Amino acid sequence: MSNPAIRLVGIEKRFGAVHANRSVDLVVENGSIHGIIGENGAGKSTLMSILFGFYEADSGEIIVQGKPIRIRSPADAIAAGIGMVHQHFMLVDTMSVAENVMLGMEGGAFTESGLSKARAEIIRFGAEYGIQVEPDAMVGELSVGLQQRVEIIKALYRGARILILDEPTGVLTPAEAEQLFRALAELRRQGRTILLITHKLKEIMAITDHVSVMRRGAMVAHRKTGETNPQELAELMVGRPVGQPVRAPGITGQDVLLDVRNLKVTDARGVLRVDDVTFAVRAGEILGIAGVSGNGQSELVESLAGMMPRRAGEVFVCGKPVPPEADAGTLRAMGLAHVPEDRQRMGLVTIFPAHESAILGRQDNPDYGTGLFIDQKAAIADTAGKMSRFDVRPPDPLLKTANFSGGNQQKIVIAREVETEPDVLLIAQPTRGVDIGAIAFIHRKILDLKAAGKAILLVSVELDEIFALSDRICVMCGGRLMGMRHTEETDQNEIGLMMAGLEAKPGENAA
Repeated sequence: MSNPAIRLVGIEKRFGAVHANRSVDLVVENGSIHGIIGENGAGKSTLMSILFGFYEADSGEIIVQGKPIRIRSPADAIAAGIGMVHQHFMLVDTMSVAENVMLGMEGGAFTESGLSKARAEIIRFGAEYGIQVEPDAMVGELSVGLQQRVEIIKALYRGARILILDEPTGVLTPAEAEQLFRALAELRRQGRTILLITHKLKEIMAITDHVSVMRRGAMVAHRKTGETNPQELAELMVGRPVGQPVRAPGITGQDVLLDVRNLKVTDARGVLRVDDVTFAVRAGEILGIAGVSGNGQSELVESLAGMMPRRAGEVFVCGKPVPPEADAGTLRAMGLAHVPEDRQRMGLVTIFPAHESAILGRQDNPDYGTGLFIDQKAAIADTAGKMSRFDVRPPDPLLKTANFSGGNQQKIVIAREVETEPDVLLIAQPTRGVDIGAIAFIHRKILDLKAAGKAILLVSVELDEIFALSDRICVMCGGRLMGMRHTEETDQNEIGLMMAGLEAKPGENAA
C-alpha cells in the first residue's frame, strides 16, 4: 500500500491560555478529497496553518508522502508540494493575473519571458481543470469566483500536489461553488489531493471521500463520507443534537417600521446599482432579499444604513423620514442597527481588542464613560457579558479581534447590534463562514427579534436561510426588484428563476 499524502501525529499548539490543537492525528490518502469540519474555533484553520507553515507546532510530527518533514514557513510547505487557498485571498489587486501567479517566484524580476511562461501555464491549467481566467486581466476587476481561481492556479504553478482550501465557498454564488466543485473533482481525477475546510455539511456530502471532525481543538472522529450523514456529523461537531429554530409564521404587528419608496443608489463611478426599489417591513416581520451577489443588495443595505448616499427616493424609519444626508450615527439614533456583510471590512477593527470592537459606533454611550476617554473596565465587563450570552470563544474581551475565528468575529458584531434592541435591523449575510451550531444560534437570535416585534431586513445568498427565516421574500436582479412572495406560497425553483432575471407575472407580488 502506498504512503498517504499526509500523516499528522500528535500535533499540539497553544496560544497563551488557548489550547488550539490537542494531540491531533490525521491521515489523508493520495488522490482524495478529505473534508475537515468543526465549529468556529475548533482548531481547523490552526491545524492547516501549521501544515502550511504559518505556525509551527509546539510538538508532534508531520509526514508528507512517507517522509517526516519540519515545516517552519510557507516556503517549506511549497517545497513539499503543499499549496493553500485562504478564506481571505492574498492577491495584489493592481497586478494582472499572470503577475500575481508568478509573484514571489525565484528569479524575482517580471521579465517578459517569465510572464510568457506564466500566461501559458494559466491557459494550460484552465483547460485541464476547468478554471479558466484571462492571464492579462487585472485582479482587482475580477469577480470573487475568478479571484479564487487565480489563487488555485498560483498554488498549482508552484507545484502543489496537495491543495488546502479554507472555507472556499464562503464568498461564492451557488453557480460559482458548483464550478469550483467540478474543478476539484477534476484535480482529484488527475491525482491531486484536496483538503477541504468547510462548515457546510451539504458540501461535505457532495464532494468529499473522507471527513474528519474537530471539536475544541481535538480530532474526535473520522468517517468515510459514504458511511455517514449530515445529522451524525452535526452532532459530532457540537457534541450534542442540533435542532434548527423554527420560524413562527405570520407578522406580529401592523406598524410599518421600515418604509422604502422609489430608492435609487449609484456607486462611486456613477453606475446605478439600486433602481427604483420600493418595499415596506412591518413590526414582527422578516423580509428576505434573495439574489445572486452583485445585483444591488449590498448597495441597498449600505444606503439604508447611512453608508452610501441615495440618488433618489424616500426612506422612513419608525414613521420618521430619514434625511438624505443622514449618516450611520443618525440612523442608530432613530432605532436602526446594521450587521454588515463583510465583518472584517465594515464591522470590526481587527487590530483592536475585542472589547473595543464590541462597542464600535457606540463608544459615546455613557455606559462606557464620558468625555474623551472610554471607561475600559466598563467596556470590558460589558463585552464579557455579551461573550457569555452569545457563546463567543474564547470568552476573552482583551484578545485582539483578529485572533478570533470568523464565526466568533460574526458573533461579536451581532451581539453589538442586537443587544441595542433596535426597532429595525438590517442584517446582511448573517451566517457567512459560520458553523452549523453558530448558524442555529444566530437564527434563534434573529427570530427572537421578530417575536419581540422588531422589523428585520435579511439579505442572504443562501436560499435555505432565506426560506427558513423570512415571512416574505423579494428578489433583486440588476438592481431592481423582480417580485415578492409570501414564503409559504413559493419555492426555491420559482425564486431561482426570478434571481435569473425572469419577470414576476402581474398580480403575483405579495402585498
